[in-house]
Amino acid sequence: MELNRRFSPMSLLLLSINGMVGSAWLFAPLYAAKIAGSAAIIAWLIGGAATALIALTFAELSVLLPVAGGTSQIPQLSHGTFTSFTLSWVAWLSALTMAPIEVQATLQYASTYFPSLTHLANGVPVLTGIGFCWATALMLSLCFINIASFKGLIRFNFILFIFKMGVIALTVAMLIKVNFHPSNFAGITATTLTPAGWQTILAAVASGGIAFAFTGFKHGVELAGEAKKLAFSIPLAIVGSVVCCLVLYLGLQIAFIGALQPSALANGWQHLSFAGDVGPFAGLAAGLGLIWLLKILYLDAAVSPLGCGLIWVTSTARILYAMGKIGYVPGLFARLSQKKFPVYAIFANFAVGMFLFLPLPGWQAMVSFLVSAMVISYAMGPIGLLCLRLELPDQERLFRLPAAKIICLLAFYFCNLLSYWTGWETMYKLAIAIGVGFVLFAVACLRGKVQASQVGMKSILWIAPYLGGLTLISYLGAFGGKEIIPFGWDFLVIAIFSIIIMYLAVSTRSTKMVETFANYRLLEEAPTW
Repeated sequence: MELNRRFSPMSLLLLSINGMVGSAWLFAPLYAAKIAGSAAIIAWLIGGAATALIALTFAELSVLLPVAGGTSQIPQLSHGTFTSFTLSWVAWLSALTMAPIEVQATLQYASTYFPSLTHLANGVPVLTGIGFCWATALMLSLCFINIASFKGLIRFNFILFIFKMGVIALTVAMLIKVNFHPSNFAGITATTLTPAGWQTILAAVASGGIAFAFTGFKHGVELAGEAKKLAFSIPLAIVGSVVCCLVLYLGLQIAFIGALQPSALANGWQHLSFAGDVGPFAGLAAGLGLIWLLKILYLDAAVSPLGCGLIWVTSTARILYAMGKIGYVPGLFARLSQKKFPVYAIFANFAVGMFLFLPLPGWQAMVSFLVSAMVISYAMGPIGLLCLRLELPDQERLFRLPAAKIICLLAFYFCNLLSYWTGWETMYKLAIAIGVGFVLFAVACLRGKVQASQVGMKSILWIAPYLGGLTLISYLGAFGGKEIIPFGWDFLVIAIFSIIIMYLAVSTRSTKMVETFANYRLLEEAPTW
């Protein structure tokens, strides 16, 4: 039984945008400004441009191979089981945390009015017993909305989209109208004239919530197996969502910086603080006496994260569903309900996700981990595209990316830069998580759960140098590392590293791609909703 093709171009676009606009808009403008000051605007442009390049590679791949859980299935086609498992493991770990984090963000904001939901542990808001019960109820609600009715999911998503976009537009307009200080932008030029200034801009991209804000574009990849009008809907959802959200976030960042009282910047951007900054925009609204806007913002602070969490429940289930179809996890997770929803995968993610409500580091630290993990899974976009271009040169492509070699190399380079910019503190934790995944894969091989003929072990010739090299460069680099590789030179080091790894990855591609691709194309014959 296969998934239905049920998502129209517009519904897929709205799902992707809704999946991007969650807790990021509530926190990222503050954290980005604290890191890069008014130059955070440049950081948003860099983050949006880098994500758009990466998204373009997935646009062609997902139209050519429109299957559920593309993060797992594309590397399976291009390099075999070992590569597919590695990237699926990383993508699943990062995506799995999204819904719980958005639910926790909702409860954290709600604790303003209901203090019994959270308590402080080492300065970090942690759920109480009552809060955990509410978290369970909210997580279950997201699951049931996903499986109860496709039409209900689409309608609920549309209502959330209209409400969220309306609140953001209203917030930007009111902050600019009521209290806007052009002098707050005076430091942009000075920041861009020094290496240290550029280092803060790039750190804001990775650790200030900017790269995190654009992660939702992958919903179009994971849901491609259920999309209609592939040549239009998938590029629209994947690339269009990035462009739309870049405009939204630029407006929010400009309004946030302009609305700050100059006195709040007296001690520098790094020490920026004001009353109510636990919810930055709500704090600004309260300080300006916009009580009616404050109430709307507190309502949206609950609605936006839940809307984003709803979409992540949808797409994360497709990753686990794909892993079940390939054989990395029990086949139970690849089973579908009568309405053709991956119910077992949805509730398995719920069960694992509930453990993530244990005391966690702050929002910003968690965002850095997610970005570092997510962009490693992004690396398969440019690599997979080049592999399929070489092995299937005559295959009809409804969407064909121009200047593919240049764009793929740039996209892969940006993936590696984003990982590096998250810093050594994040990279070493990710390396440990990936190591756990390798142990699980080895156990699966020893138990005969993975067929030796499909492992594609020659891909270790690029996977091992890639992951090991990223970790080593981070350790030696200027973003929390030993600074043996100084800032500036690290760009050149990563550029050379990216060229070598891309060459190795393409050279070790599967030689059975034509045969495997024919089997994958059969998945497109799933019935239309």
